[in-house]
Amino acid sequence: MQELQGNIDSILFQSNKDGYVVAKFKEKVKCRCITIVGYIPYITEGESLKLNGEWITHPHFGRQFKVETCEQIVPDSKLGIERYLSSGVISGIGPVTARKIVEKFGENTLEVLDSDIGKLREIEGIGEKKIQLICNSYSKQNEIRNLIIFFQNYGIKVNQCVKIHKQFGNDSIRIVKGNPYILTEKIPGIGFKTADKIARSTGIQLNSPFRIQSGVNYIINNFCGLGNTYMPFDQLVNKSIEFLGVSRKEIEENIYENSANGKIKLEDANGRICAFTLPYYYCEMNVTRKILSLVLTKYEDIKIDVNVEIEKFERDHGVEFASSQKEAINGAFKNGVEIITGGPGTGKTTIINAIAQIFEEINYKVFMAAPTGRAAKRMSEATGREAKTIHRLLEMGINENQDDALYSRGEGTPLECDVLIIDEASMIDIILMSNLLKAISIGTRLIIVGDADQLPSVGPGNVLRDLIESKCVKIVRLKEIFRQSRESLIVVNAHKINNGEMPLLNKKDKDFYFIRCSEPENILNTLIQLVDKRLPNFNKTWDKMKHIQVLSPMRKGILGVNNLNLKLQEILNAKSKMKKEKEFRDITFRVGDKVMQIKNNYSLKWTRVSGNGEHEGVGVFNGDVGYIDDIDDDKNTISVIFDNEKRVIYDNLCFDELELAYAMTIHKSQGSEFPVGIMPVFMGPPLLMNRNLLYTAITRAKQMVVLVGNLRALKFMISNDKSFERYSLLKYRIMDIMESGLDANVPETEFEQTEK
Repeated sequence: MQELQGNIDSILFQSNKDGYVVAKFKEKVKCRCITIVGYIPYITEGESLKLNGEWITHPHFGRQFKVETCEQIVPDSKLGIERYLSSGVISGIGPVTARKIVEKFGENTLEVLDSDIGKLREIEGIGEKKIQLICNSYSKQNEIRNLIIFFQNYGIKVNQCVKIHKQFGNDSIRIVKGNPYILTEKIPGIGFKTADKIARSTGIQLNSPFRIQSGVNYIINNFCGLGNTYMPFDQLVNKSIEFLGVSRKEIEENIYENSANGKIKLEDANGRICAFTLPYYYCEMNVTRKILSLVLTKYEDIKIDVNVEIEKFERDHGVEFASSQKEAINGAFKNGVEIITGGPGTGKTTIINAIAQIFEEINYKVFMAAPTGRAAKRMSEATGREAKTIHRLLEMGINENQDDALYSRGEGTPLECDVLIIDEASMIDIILMSNLLKAISIGTRLIIVGDADQLPSVGPGNVLRDLIESKCVKIVRLKEIFRQSRESLIVVNAHKINNGEMPLLNKKDKDFYFIRCSEPENILNTLIQLVDKRLPNFNKTWDKMKHIQVLSPMRKGILGVNNLNLKLQEILNAKSKMKKEKEFRDITFRVGDKVMQIKNNYSLKWTRVSGNGEHEGVGVFNGDVGYIDDIDDDKNTISVIFDNEKRVIYDNLCFDELELAYAMTIHKSQGSEFPVGIMPVFMGPPLLMNRNLLYTAITRAKQMVVLVGNLRALKFMISNDKSFERYSLLKYRIMDIMESGLDANVPETEFEQTEK
């Protein structure tokens, strides 16, 4: 890293949001003017700075100095001090006042501002109000600058420094030095490892209660990040001992202290002590309470002959329902809550269409929704009715810190419908289900549709499967494949795999193929050839970028998503002088790239570029796929268009929420559909290479599946029905109350008291 000293000659671009700056900088030693870029908040022209960073070459603007850290140099000459004060950096001091101050105090001017600002009264034209204005501005500017200089050594971003100052004021550094772990509680985006780095440098001991309690919370949150809603106590203790390097006694004492302070919740269930973070605990409680209230409520009888209506629907649409499909339709009218589950080709969408039509004919108001935009769009296209994302249905907004969702629809403002149909329910996590159920009035019929054999939600919980296994709700399992779907080997083989049977492979004029390759390098080369040449040549309507999706079980390794994306980018969107690029960590983003949002961001704004509906909105969600249409080097932004209609502008603070999506993990593909799906098949970790994963992968494709790899690995995945256990108490909570024989009102009261 190189060090430069000099003055800001001129500012070409300055972001008020994050402090990103493009400026001309006059070096002190070589007396040359260079371009600098980086995060340097609150700088002004004429300011003296010491910069640390490295030289980079921009493809359009040439050689620049990229600033990593910055430190203000106090001017030591009267001219330098006057220029600094004249810059407008301090409210209340302009060029005329600056000249008067420097003429009066000379080279001691800054000492006066630091320690005896009252002396400014000696200058004509500076009264008490102006002194107070100057004092407040100078103090705040110095404090924030010192805070940024202190925290930037620990990798804390500028916008987070501003939040720290807003939270703790002028005592920020003192407060954080006393307990760095308070940052993990108060400042979004700052985690335990960053706080621990600060603690190590300030001499905080390994067995400090601050450190242990924060570390325990970090471990629980990471564990829940794997899809769990709680962590078993014994696992939490053992992992904490290993991670924090302190004794069992100290760990256990601080876990109980965390519980006593209301930061976590400990619960004894099924002979096991469970450690919850509060959000997941209350979400489980709310889902339990509300689902039982809906199930145990007596609904009014609907005075129609549903079987007659089913026959009419069959005649009008040229379909013939199997007995289980008729049972599903009937159940929607007899029960307050019903779950319809089945694999591909079992007619779930047709059943939804029939249920909605019959309800609408008797003037019931029907709403339809799904967890993702893609799933909602498919639902709408298949039924000819409006379907929304659950977030949009609940009228999502964002909280004050712009880091979490708020919903206008809830217990006080429920959804105004008689029937609510939710599709792709396997993707719904415990938090989204809790918010959805809060917005459903008692008496509203709820129909939940999904494939329970898919992978569980990306977020915490195992909601659909827990509801099914609790047996509190009317469940209809669809087994029979619709007549037209029997012609597809994708559908037939999905059911075979789900039953532990080998699929039918390489039948002539069919849609399911297996290409044998043994070595990983050969599998990789075959995948690339399929995407680039063989499949587009086989079907001229398939666009290699938009219609063909590579899915992999893993991220790492030669056949993992990370490497596959690099190789596919080289082929599908090669480097060109005509295409702008943006390097971020180990990824080069390029105009035209296929990219994916990898976390929920409730505050990202979008504007509509085509179609009908809202002109703008907020919220981009985990798994959303789009294409880069522009990169702005001056503003340091990337523009992405999702679903051919929504444009999102990413600034540098959000680049880490994007990744290339030529290949994606099977888990990330949930809820998506692709004309063609390609998957490498190879031996990997046994708990990962399982039947559930393979089944989910092949059901993403609608026109063709191509598996490339080892037949032994394929057989292993089909025979392996083991998967990672997800820790959730939802099923047991429901079952305990059902077995106790309590009516709908009792659990509601108990849980409401607990939440309060």
